Amino acid sequence: MIGAVTKTMRTPADTLDREAPATRVRYKVLAFIIAAYMITYLDRVLLSASVPSIQHEFGYSLVSVGWLLGSYQIAYALFQIPGGWLGDRLGPRIALAAVVLWWSAFTAITALTWSAASMAVCLFLFGMGEAGAFPIANRALSRWMLPSERALAQGSTHAGSRLGGAMTPFIVVLLIGLYGWRMPFFIFAAIGVIWALLWYRFYRDTPGEHRLVNAAERDRISRALGDGRGRGRVPWRRILRNPQMWRLSAMYFCYGYNIGIFLAWFPKYLNAARGFELEQMGIFASLPLLAGFIGDLSGGFTSDLILKRTGNVKLARRSVSFFGFLLTAVTVPLACVEPDPFVSVGFFCLAVFGLELTVGVSWAVTLDIGGDFAGSVSAVMNTLGNVGAALAAALTGYLVTASGWGMAFGVIAGLALLAALLTMTVDASKPLFGPADGNVEEA
Repeated sequence: MIGAVTKTMRTPADTLDREAPATRVRYKVLAFIIAAYMITYLDRVLLSASVPSIQHEFGYSLVSVGWLLGSYQIAYALFQIPGGWLGDRLGPRIALAAVVLWWSAFTAITALTWSAASMAVCLFLFGMGEAGAFPIANRALSRWMLPSERALAQGSTHAGSRLGGAMTPFIVVLLIGLYGWRMPFFIFAAIGVIWALLWYRFYRDTPGEHRLVNAAERDRISRALGDGRGRGRVPWRRILRNPQMWRLSAMYFCYGYNIGIFLAWFPKYLNAARGFELEQMGIFASLPLLAGFIGDLSGGFTSDLILKRTGNVKLARRSVSFFGFLLTAVTVPLACVEPDPFVSVGFFCLAVFGLELTVGVSWAVTLDIGGDFAGSVSAVMNTLGNVGAALAAALTGYLVTASGWGMAFGVIAGLALLAALLTMTVDASKPLFGPADGNVEEA
């Protein structure tokens, strides 16, 4: 009887809206997130690509450069969980716009620093803001993307970051040649401000709040994800006590350390160990990140394809990650012993391709197991990943000074093998929260 009454109360416009083809606003949301990821890596790789010029002007040692890069990475690691909490608590519309404006301001201020201490402080504050980007963006996708689209969506976002990172050395070298190393920091900061304003205007925290989403798309998302439970207190105790959370995070620590070396040190390696000039460095430092771009898309696509064909989310996530980490473990040693610098870069491209096969899958797992608290779950995982990246940035200078570049890259191979083993212990079919948990409240 109630259903019959409800049916008669529908307006003709509502009926037409439901019968119309579903809109695809969620893909526009995804496009915004991809652009945000590109901007994070424009700014991040801007720093490492500028290192030779900054080092030349200020005369910093390799150890000093390591601590400058480490100051960013330390803040980036420390503020992952606060960033994820902010996104879960305030909603991604406000939280993501705020953190992008914050780090864009400090991107510009970096160009005004005058000493190692001032630059370290500025880079710490820059990293503090950028720390929230990925967890909050993950929370933004959690209420929009269907389960069968998650790995490809995550692969696409990280592909955007790698594409941004791949373009950056070439663009930065060009701008440094024309205007000096400071100008790119101002230009990239302006790009972030523009994105933040557009995001705030377009995005809504749920499909039901967005005027461009019709009933057909809204119903499709609601059937797959539910209607959302609001912004309850984040159940940190349950998240942090779950063994699977720590296995996933340990795996991502290995990933974070490995990709951290490529992001922070690879341009310097090409210049110092392989003899590439500044112009060559700009081109060849981009190639592994372009390979990573392909890896991100391939990993996400393959994982979702396996899921659609088998219905087995555990197999879909594990198989792709295991293969990717194993590929990295094999190709990095080959790259180090190869005497031809161009062939060596080719092996490094395969290594980063393997690493990036895994990253979209890892973030898809946080959506699979995290539900409405995906921002906080991904923040824990990404905290460990960025502890790894911070260690890579700070320790590599010591390792290279003491034992050479071979030792620094040997660590990558070992951690990739460990990550391949860890990924076989992660079960994406086991959510951290059951359907009855609802709006979890904890003291």
